[in-house]
Amino acid sequence: MLRVAGRRLSSSLSWRPAAAAGARGPLAGASGPGRDDDDNSARQPRVAIESPFFTAVRGFSSSETLVPQNQDAGLAQLPATVAALKNPNSKVLYDQYNHERYPPGDPSKRAFAYFVLSGGRFVYASLLRLLVLKFVLSMSASKDVLALASLEVDLSSIEPGTTVTVKWRGKPVFIRRRTDDDIKLANSVDVASLRHPQEDAERVKNPEWLVVIGVCTHLGCIPLPNSGDFGGWFCPCHGSHYDISGRIRKGPAPFNLEVPTYSFLEDNKMLIG
Repeated sequence: MLRVAGRRLSSSLSWRPAAAAGARGPLAGASGPGRDDDDNSARQPRVAIESPFFTAVRGFSSSETLVPQNQDAGLAQLPATVAALKNPNSKVLYDQYNHERYPPGDPSKRAFAYFVLSGGRFVYASLLRLLVLKFVLSMSASKDVLALASLEVDLSSIEPGTTVTVKWRGKPVFIRRRTDDDIKLANSVDVASLRHPQEDAERVKNPEWLVVIGVCTHLGCIPLPNSGDFGGWFCPCHGSHYDISGRIRKGPAPFNLEVPTYSFLEDNKMLIG
């Protein structure tokens, strides 16, 4: 505000000497040229625009900029935009360096363009690979299911003529250790008379051991071991009878008891699944 007030004061004083001289025109001619020169020289310090008094009041002279003189040297080293902000005037020069652009197809930017395109495609390919792996792994069996996919059974504790039930994949599995009489009885059956014809040798890997899934082929009930009219299994739900080889002999069941996949790891150790 002081600077604005000083500028207005200097502009109001700049025209007063000329106006005063015009008003004293007749008196000046009467007094003579010698007196005019003396008066002008005597009055000059009181109305001079460059007087130290008025300079101190305004804070700057008409030829000075708004920036202090001790900072003028630093403006030449600043960018054009920064210098224009520090010293506002009608002639503002902006730095055009940041506005430079390479023309289309310039060989100097070809390497950068290839790098950006290749990097983007690599990222897209990695994301696509990750999504495919996630999708494939989501359809595979979990660890708990894989743990139940196979079952190892110790056969040393099973007595001849007895049946042991184990759980495999959520289903009961009957393991029967057959005696010689059981084996002879299973082989003496007329296969042609069976509803689901199967030889006993087709259903066992070792005649001493019979392994079947304990689910009735009628409606999924669990048959009772060592019971029925044929000494095998009996389903009390609808009266299906299975023989010592797990073959259907009587009742509504259409098929024999299913034989799972199994193998003998040792003489007294079996792997189901």
